[in-house]
Amino acid sequence: MDINISEENGCQVLALSGRMDALTVKAFDEAAADLAGRAGVKILVDLSQLEFISSAGLRGILNLAKAAGKNRIPLGFCCLTPMVNEVFTISNFQSIMKVFPDKAAALASL
Repeated sequence: MDINISEENGCQVLALSGRMDALTVKAFDEAAADLAGRAGVKILVDLSQLEFISSAGLRGILNLAKAAGKNRIPLGFCCLTPMVNEVFTISNFQSIMKVFPDKAAALASL
């Protein structure tokens, strides 16, 4: 999995590509923990290039959501691929996290 971090409209954007599984989630956890520990930051996770997510990847997403909530950091997810969208839906993540159809809507809302 590749992680590209950029800033857009005052929001830290984590763009993930490839596969998020037990072998790759550690890199995500480290990047997410660093961002979630910053005061005054907003985080958007762009999943437009994520091909696969396992239960370990979902755990990483959930850990980020918990840290963001604890630190009162606005957090959103956008551009879910069909596979990732299906996993988010089955896991009921759609109801507990802010999920946006595209990056523009997410940036406007966060």
